[in-house]
Amino acid sequence: MTVLLRRLRETDLDRVAALEARCHESPWTRGQFADSLAAGHLAWVLEDGRRLLGYLVAMVGVDEMHLLDITIDPARRGQGHARRLLTELADACRAARAPLLWLEVREGNAAARRLYEAWGFEPLGRRKGYYARADGGREDALVMRWVVRADEEAA
Repeated sequence: MTVLLRRLRETDLDRVAALEARCHESPWTRGQFADSLAAGHLAWVLEDGRRLLGYLVAMVGVDEMHLLDITIDPARRGQGHARRLLTELADACRAARAPLLWLEVREGNAAARRLYEAWGFEPLGRRKGYYARADGGREDALVMRWVVRADEEAA
């Protein structure tokens, strides 16, 4: 089947929120995704036929973009889907003339950190207790930045 990338629509919110809840310790709510759509954030889904493979939400700022959420179905990880979403986001940064792309990642999320580091993101700081944990505790986030180059393809 062909993998299709398209804009997130309101009709996708239940599926996106369900995948989010399966994949994250402190998931976004359906309402947070709806708020992102209403705010005009970049929001895409990646699907294979009717199956949701993943999604991405990013916010455009002044001279920067902020990756808010990227998730791939665990059964479909390791197949290049996150890289495809990041490639699209890099192109969106270039189109918006946003030379910096920022994100936060759980300190303990080694797989995501490896992906971002391979992409060229650099850790620049830490947000103490940024993420809620299922056990009621908090986990630090690493703040990472990628410098978007107009003349260079992403990793």
